[in-house]
Amino acid sequence: MSDPPATLAVMTDRWALAPAEDGGVDVAPLGPDGLPAGPVRRESDLAGAVRSRPEVTRWVWRSTPDVYPRLLATGVRVERCYDIEDAETLLLGHEGRYGEPRSAAAALARLRGGPVPPDPPQRPAAPGAQSPLFEPAGAHVPLGDLLEVYADQQRRHRLTAHPDRMRLLTAAESAGMLVAAEMNRAGLPWSSGVHRELLHDLLGERYAGGGEPRRLAELADEVSAAFGRRVRPDLPADVVKAFAQAGIKVRSTRRWELRSVDHPAVAPLLEYKKLYRIWVAHGWSWLQDWVRDGRFRPEFLAGGTVTGRWVTNGGGALQIPKVIRRAVVADPGWRLVVADADQMEPRVLAAISRDPGLMEVAGRASDLYQAVSDRAFSGDRDQAKLAVLGAVYGQTSGDGLKNLAALRRRFPKAVAYVDEAARAGEEGRLVRTWLGRTCPPAAGAAEDATEEAGIPLGEDDTGTQADGQGWVPGYASTDSRARGRFARNFVVQGSAADWALLLLAALRQACAGLRAELVFFQHDEVIVHCPAEEADTVVQAIRDCAGLAGRLTFGDTPVRFPFTTAVVECYADAK
Repeated sequence: MSDPPATLAVMTDRWALAPAEDGGVDVAPLGPDGLPAGPVRRESDLAGAVRSRPEVTRWVWRSTPDVYPRLLATGVRVERCYDIEDAETLLLGHEGRYGEPRSAAAALARLRGGPVPPDPPQRPAAPGAQSPLFEPAGAHVPLGDLLEVYADQQRRHRLTAHPDRMRLLTAAESAGMLVAAEMNRAGLPWSSGVHRELLHDLLGERYAGGGEPRRLAELADEVSAAFGRRVRPDLPADVVKAFAQAGIKVRSTRRWELRSVDHPAVAPLLEYKKLYRIWVAHGWSWLQDWVRDGRFRPEFLAGGTVTGRWVTNGGGALQIPKVIRRAVVADPGWRLVVADADQMEPRVLAAISRDPGLMEVAGRASDLYQAVSDRAFSGDRDQAKLAVLGAVYGQTSGDGLKNLAALRRRFPKAVAYVDEAARAGEEGRLVRTWLGRTCPPAAGAAEDATEEAGIPLGEDDTGTQADGQGWVPGYASTDSRARGRFARNFVVQGSAADWALLLLAALRQACAGLRAELVFFQHDEVIVHCPAEEADTVVQAIRDCAGLAGRLTFGDTPVRFPFTTAVVECYADAK
């Protein structure tokens, strides 16, 4: 892989800053070696210190979520940054130490051989609120100490398996932090009026006292009538017991299992579960808590999972039901540019495996799964899709084993790549993405428990499609096969997350001279809110940035990363 362009990977014209305990801010210029190139200066105002230095292209600071919202609140935008605590997370993972405290204070203590303080607990999300304007207690680290940690991180970057890739990953992750902060500031356009109409149409009238709305109460009565006794459909244990008394054994109330049951309670029960989730997760209380001034503002957290996927700290932004998306409405005269990456996983697999056949297929303008089916499955597209996703997610038994064998004959390097990742995971070895994000081997590295965690190729208890986050490092760590499946998936999903970061970084730069604003990102989907006259420019920018991100991440390959884009006034109309 050739060295990445200077615009994203080489740190030039850098300044470091650290808020001081007295309310001021310490700043210092940095030389090419990352060391101070001048004296530390005390400034009275954070925003003023940054605003007075427009020539600075990259700011080095402790934590983007704690610094950048304060700048955005005063109208100050920075071009690039280096997030020391985020870099520490990536470096610890690469060194096989994922899960150790990652704060700047912890990094400094490790460097000096002192006792390492634990990381402070993540603060709970405040519904409808902006990010905090003040650093959390105990977060202050003097600028001199920060620069000591920064210099050590530069040394540790040089010791990684592929230093250029790791530097690029760190730069991209820091850029993602900036994007997340700006998205949190902008918010997703949301019509409270449309939302209330949807809730009334779906759930009926609200009863006094906060009880279930009319439609849920009616469905609960239908379920009880079908069983011949009072049953609480919101209590899975009560439902399982009712089926048992009716002579039907079910292990859970998951939608896929209930659909196979022949009983008059099933239809109203499934409808109840769907509407109950909407009432609880996106009902009137949610609307009151999370939507302010025509904007839904969840707190996006870049790199919130071990694979690099984003999560949200409250609000459930990554699980907006399709019916509720009707409430996502552009401002008058504006549009939503909704872009979905096409068949991202197999394209990433082609790029990281360097399989000639799969790269050639992934470089065509035609449908990738159809092209694979023409090569290996006699034109059966569905079979080809199952085979490719089975290779990524680890469906290697039964029909999956037969499909995998056919895939291996045509694309041997691609299948060998994920097979080797699975073996490494089973054996407890470290597994890395193309840029160097590292999956921990076993216990001691549990991912954050968020509403976005899920199960690959399955559904949660409410029937919502999961997001592909399977085995959690540190959980069921004695199951080597589960670790292998996760590692197999990790090298693809994690590399896709790395590519998505570079896409966002490039798109952020492309939109810098426009009124357009990034307002939503989820795995392989991005939404830009822009004036109607800028929509075509944004569509083209997304296409250009996808190609640029592919070249930056994976080097020169024939693999294409196309997007399906829709310019709409309402999010639901893009589907």
